[in-house]
This record gives sequence, structure tokens and C-alpha cells, in this order.
Amino acid sequence: MAYVGIRGTAYCLNHASELGFHYGTTPWQERVAKPDSPFLTDLAAKVPGYDVVSRYAPNLAYIGALDMPAFAAAVRPCMEHLAESPTRYGRYGEIMPEDEFLALLDICDVFDLIWLEKDFAAAMKAKLESHPVIGPVQIARLEAGHEAAEIEAHINNEHALPLYCGGKVVGCCRRGHEVDENLSAHVLLENIASKAGAVLSLLHLIKNSGLTPDDIDFVVDCSEEAAGDINQRGGGNMAKAIAESAGCSHASGFDVRAFCAAPVAAIITSASMVAAGVRKNVAVVSGGCIPKLFMNSREHLKKNVTPLECCLGGFAVLLGPDDGQTPAIRLDAIGKHSVSAGASPQAVTTALVYEPLTAAGLGFNDVDVYAPELHDPEITLPAGAGNVPEANYKMIAALAVMKGQLERTAIADFVAAHGVPGFAPTQGHIPSGVPFLGHAVDAIREGRMQRAMLIGKGSLFLGRLTNLADGASFIVEKPVAQPAAAAVDAQDVRAVLLEVMEDMAGKLKG
Repeated sequence: MAYVGIRGTAYCLNHASELGFHYGTTPWQERVAKPDSPFLTDLAAKVPGYDVVSRYAPNLAYIGALDMPAFAAAVRPCMEHLAESPTRYGRYGEIMPEDEFLALLDICDVFDLIWLEKDFAAAMKAKLESHPVIGPVQIARLEAGHEAAEIEAHINNEHALPLYCGGKVVGCCRRGHEVDENLSAHVLLENIASKAGAVLSLLHLIKNSGLTPDDIDFVVDCSEEAAGDINQRGGGNMAKAIAESAGCSHASGFDVRAFCAAPVAAIITSASMVAAGVRKNVAVVSGGCIPKLFMNSREHLKKNVTPLECCLGGFAVLLGPDDGQTPAIRLDAIGKHSVSAGASPQAVTTALVYEPLTAAGLGFNDVDVYAPELHDPEITLPAGAGNVPEANYKMIAALAVMKGQLERTAIADFVAAHGVPGFAPTQGHIPSGVPFLGHAVDAIREGRMQRAMLIGKGSLFLGRLTNLADGASFIVEKPVAQPAAAAVDAQDVRAVLLEVMEDMAGKLKG
């Protein structure tokens, strides 16, 4: 049986309320269609600040500042019961303020696309010099900045997009080509933001794993952005660009794209490379998605709830050879959603849960926690999408009943025992099971859990090439002790050598 160790995890949120208000798809399209829209006025008044997002329990759970038992016990709705004081850093990563994130965009820009006003750039340099994972390599890439008038000229005359902080223009994102829409300022801003979020998570992963950047030999990016130009719109390679900005000089990489299923698919792909001995330390990374900021804000404002889609999610997972000491992914029971599987919830759950469990010789109750799409229900419920994690758990329980492994009366108990509340930002690929991996690894190490299953699903039909859905899953288990090698001393070696030599001499005489 092939196992691959999970050597480390990192999870970060980048506060991006102003980026979302100006460039999230919902407010952006409204601004184009109705510049004087009351919706935009209302949204501007209710955009959450850093003080709110850094006290909101689901965000704290995401970065590891709250463990799962504490998060499950938190008073709901969490938005009405914020923590007393802000928390920036957690066990896995951080919630980065938006001003610093704008500076990180400049650090991750290698084509002089991001311009920051010189006083703002100087202030950000002073702040970032004390950052726990952004080091001299990154600080050296932060430019001194430009005059405000020069930035304004590019916004007014060269199709640059303004960057805001505190309601003021503090920089801009320039276009990369005069006519190629794939290199427009809007697309490039999305790509650079995704790259920057992934770089931050990768830097935290390196710190959390006790490694140096040079220890990473491969990076796989699984974000939702497609980097390229008019001749190859999704050519990539986001992963190698991320490795460069993180200082991973010995690494190479590539991208995996599969809509919301991409993170699970990327981890399976990377684990397979490690198991085959092709790579040693593989980091699976992703940044967030600007278009999905404030995606459901119209419905949130109608329901008079705070529009919470104001943070870009990112993560990084380190995979390495199984050493019998770290929780591991088992590769003999991988769930896949085949072309013929069908798109009904029952068919998807059968393919992604029941079939891999059967392959592993396990039953539904042998998995301590299932981690499907972990969307924060305080975002999805007001938007009319329901409680997504709970719906997934009920479907798993219903399938267990159909397979004769659970009594119908025990469905509610199964959901309570084998599920966790949703806590991930609604950015498609970000909630797809992977946010729970850090918590699962910790629980397995501490003896609170034996096994978890992570489930990712993808909406391939969004690309207008097929009506198919997609999905993948894998199981994480407690370490399996490796057999100790027998000690061999010099006398043993000499005896074996003499025996071999005598045997060879006998054959030569014959």
C-alpha cells in the first residue's frame, strides 16, 4: 500500500474589501451597467473592515487560531458574536491587512505592472520588515514607488486600474499589452493577487515545516486563475512564478486546473509523484480569486446581513515520502468521478465516498470526519445556497443508509459525529475539503482522530465544453510505523563478503 506523508500545512487570508468592492465581479458589473446604483452605495457603507474579519470565528478557524472543537462550540451566528480582540496570526498562517497585501502585489510583480505611491510604499516597507515570513529576498523586490501624479496619468490615459486603501488611490495596476485582453490590467490584477496569496501561504508553509525555501523541489498551483496571452490563454505556469517569488530557487512546477476540484486533484497528483520517487518535497499551493469577492453581496444586502466575502483565501500543503511519523495519504483508495458516473448527488457521493471506502475495506463509520465543500453557511444561507457542508453530510449519511451501514433514525447523529461546520471563504476551489487538512493532521497527531476523507467537486460545465461535473477524494490516516532495519556490524559484513567470495571461487573451479 502506497502512503505519502503530509509534512506541513499553511492557510492565509488576505483582507481585500476595497479590491472586492471595486473589482469583484458583482459590484464591477453593476458599476459598468449602473454607475449610480443604490446597491453600490449600500455595499460601500457595509464593507467589513479588518477589525471585523480578524475577530470572525470562521476566519480564525481557517488560519488555525481556533481548533475545530472550539469552533464547533462557538455561538452562532458568529458575525453577531465576534471575538473580543483581533487576531492576526494562527497556527497555520495569518489574516493579512489589505494595505500590506497591496505591497505584496508589488513584491510579486516582475513586469513593473503594480505601481505604488512612494509614501505608501515606504510605509509598507517599514511594516513588512518585521513580518515573520516575508524576508529580505521579498523586501528587496518592493519598489520605492511613484509620484501620485504619474499614477493618476496612467489611470486616466493608459487604462491602468486604481488601487485603493482607506478610500484613497495609493497605486495602480497597469496593463501588459495595448490590445490583448488577456493582458488587460483587470486580468493581470487577478493573476498577480492570486500569485501573491499563494506566495504568502508558501512562505508560511516553509516556516511551519521547519524548512528553507531551497528544500522545496516542486510546486503545484491549483488556483482558479489562468495565466497566458492571446496565443495561449491558460498556458501558465503560475506555480513556477510562485516558487520564484518565495525564493525556492531549486524548485520547478506546473499548474492543475479543475474548477473547485483542483486542490484535491493537485494533492493526488503531487502525492503520486512523491510515491513514485520523482519528487521529494512537493508544495501544493493556491491563492484567492478577486472576481468572487462580494459575489453574493446583492443578496446579503437584501437580507440585511454583513457582506462577508471580503477575504482572499490561500493555502499550501507540503507532501513528502512516508516516514511512519506523519499522517499520510493512502493512494490505494482514491475517489474519482468518472465520465459515466452520473451527476445526481447520489451518483457523485457513491463515486467519491462509497467506492474508495470499499476499495480500502472500510465502512462509512470508519472515517472520523468527512471534509467536503466547507463553505461558510453564514455566507451561503442568506444567498439562497443553503448550508453546503450540512447538505453533503446528509447525502453521505443517506447513502450509508442505502448501503445498509446506518439506520435511518441515526442520520442526524451521523452528521453530528462525522461533520464539521463550514468555515471557508466562498471562492470555489478554496472550500473544497483542503481547509480541513491542517486540522485533520493535528487531530491525528494528537490521537483525537484516526482517519479523515477530503472531497473536492468541480463544475466543469461552467467552461461551456461539457455538461459533466467532476470530483476527487482521498483518505488521510494516522502514521503507519515503518519496520526497523536490523542492525549490521562490521563482522557481519565481512562474513557475508567471505561467503560470497568462497562461493564465486567454487564456481570458477567448477
